[in-house]
Amino acid sequence: MEINQNIAEYYDELYPVTEEQKVFYQKKMILFKKPVKFLQIGCGSGTFEHNLAREGSDVTGIETSQELLESANRKRRTQLMAVRYFQMSSLEMTRFLGKKFYNIISILNGRIVFTHDKTLMKKFFFDCRQLVSENGFLILELPNFENYSELEKIEFPVRESIRASLKSVIEKRGEKFYLEQILTNSNDKKLVVTQDAPVYLLKPSEIENFALEAGFSKVELYSDFAENPFTEKSQRVVAVVS
Repeated sequence: MEINQNIAEYYDELYPVTEEQKVFYQKKMILFKKPVKFLQIGCGSGTFEHNLAREGSDVTGIETSQELLESANRKRRTQLMAVRYFQMSSLEMTRFLGKKFYNIISILNGRIVFTHDKTLMKKFFFDCRQLVSENGFLILELPNFENYSELEKIEFPVRESIRASLKSVIEKRGEKFYLEQILTNSNDKKLVVTQDAPVYLLKPSEIENFALEAGFSKVELYSDFAENPFTEKSQRVVAVVS
């Protein structure tokens, strides 16, 4: 399992939906007829997905964590909301989801790293190409791993809220990388969120190469959802693939 139940209670606090993120997506949404069809990969607790559904979009979220899915489903105000969730990994999505159906496919908060080797990463881009509609977008948000290419151990900035903090560390063992995440709650109790999870450090240059190889035609890179220009020193990358 990528992420366990220890983070479910704190997920919305540690991975908040920012106003910049909302504006970024609104700019993309106006390019399509309503309802805009979204596929959110690694949807977490569903906060952003419910924001999209309330604005009239048709939203599908997939998530591997049962606890996060339960949290997402509790947010549904009525059964008539156009949002649905499935316990599913990205490896399975082309078996069950509609081809050429989704206007916008997203995988945010660095969840792409759990596609843990180069072959699977290439498959991910090919699969998204099958699922995205004509003139649709694939949007990725993740750390800029070009900054860490020479390191054996990567310690990311700690995510913090009033009630909890989340420390994420990636270590190289042999030729592979593994992620550990430890949550510390307000009682100073440490809880394992992710342990010994194999990950792939997808670099911006690979995003472009894999996307073009899969049949996409364009990749735009930004430093953040405010669309500031991406540079080699950017801490994170937002990639818009079309």
